[in-house]
Amino acid sequence: MKKRVLLQVAAVALMGGCIASAVHAEDTIKIGLVLPMTGPFASTGRQIDAAVKLYLAQYGDKVAGKRVEVLLKDDAGVADTTRRLAQELVVNDKVAVLAGFGLTPLAFATAPIATQSKTPMVVMAAATSSITERSPFIVRSGFTLPQVTLGVAEWAAKNKIKKVVTLVSDYGPGIDAEKTFKERMLLNGGQVLAELRVPVANPDFAPFLQRVRDAQPEAVFVFVPSGVGSAFMKQFAERGLDKAGIRLLATGDVVDDDILNNMGDVALGVISSHHYSAAHPSALNKKFVEAFGKANNGMRPNFMGVGGYDGMHVIVEGLKASKGAGGEALLNAMKGQIFESPRGQVLIDAQTRDVVQDVYIRKVERVNGQLWNVEFDALKAVKDPGKSK
Repeated sequence: MKKRVLLQVAAVALMGGCIASAVHAEDTIKIGLVLPMTGPFASTGRQIDAAVKLYLAQYGDKVAGKRVEVLLKDDAGVADTTRRLAQELVVNDKVAVLAGFGLTPLAFATAPIATQSKTPMVVMAAATSSITERSPFIVRSGFTLPQVTLGVAEWAAKNKIKKVVTLVSDYGPGIDAEKTFKERMLLNGGQVLAELRVPVANPDFAPFLQRVRDAQPEAVFVFVPSGVGSAFMKQFAERGLDKAGIRLLATGDVVDDDILNNMGDVALGVISSHHYSAAHPSALNKKFVEAFGKANNGMRPNFMGVGGYDGMHVIVEGLKASKGAGGEALLNAMKGQIFESPRGQVLIDAQTRDVVQDVYIRKVERVNGQLWNVEFDALKAVKDPGKSK
């Protein structure tokens, strides 16, 4: 008899727990945030995670009467891990949104899961042009490499730079950047003397930089992933390219705000084009940089951070419009959003689901003892070139 009573009590408790869990699930909107928090690209994960937390701290974690819960998963930058984590988040955790994706292969690996499950997927970092074409459920809040390469290519032409070598990391974004820069240089009457591609894993830039020096160009155009710029700049100085009169032109990844201060004088004068600088002079950005630093022991936000911050804006505003619903209702609510970001005005193109934004031409300068990417020109409302034809 005692055993039967105990079993009944246990069954009631279990049922109560299940009901409580179900109620909790109904009252919660889950976001699966998949980022490289360890490994060589951990700086990307650290920036985006910090930005997501800041957005929710500033604007609250309640939407349509429900609490927003972010489930952070570390994929260490490995595509097979990303795929497995995304599958678990969709099947087991029933997330309404997948977000993050620090590198192109990681976004590519997840795209079929978003399509099959009809789960909106917000790409906050990965920047290969074709990512949004991999699934009709992908929305991008970051940037594309062709989009941000245009500015520095145009600057080179305006400043009579005719002979250039390109040096890029050998994967999707690098190939996109190389192609865009070369096309624009040739269109403007310039020459590309050599096209060099460096392995993404454990890159040694020294032999490639020697080939740049041997080619004797007026400038070298460079793209490397976020967080790798310090290693590149160190070897650029060691090989004496700065002393040889070879100008360094780059996308903003190379002079990443997160690591810029550690590069030293070799970075001074570097011209880059990008969609975000922590030195962007708007009032909104000044507040963002201050709040980000206060929340993260003085860390300076970079373009990955702003991609995460704006990605949360797109998700939260979409959830408000869909009244907490996920799936196609949420996807449709994300399309066509236009808002003021710390980077400037942002539009999520309703047709391509890609970001349209200003791209700034910047020069590394020392201001109040620190290095900053100081903007001095801009291209307005730039679409991804691959989608604007």
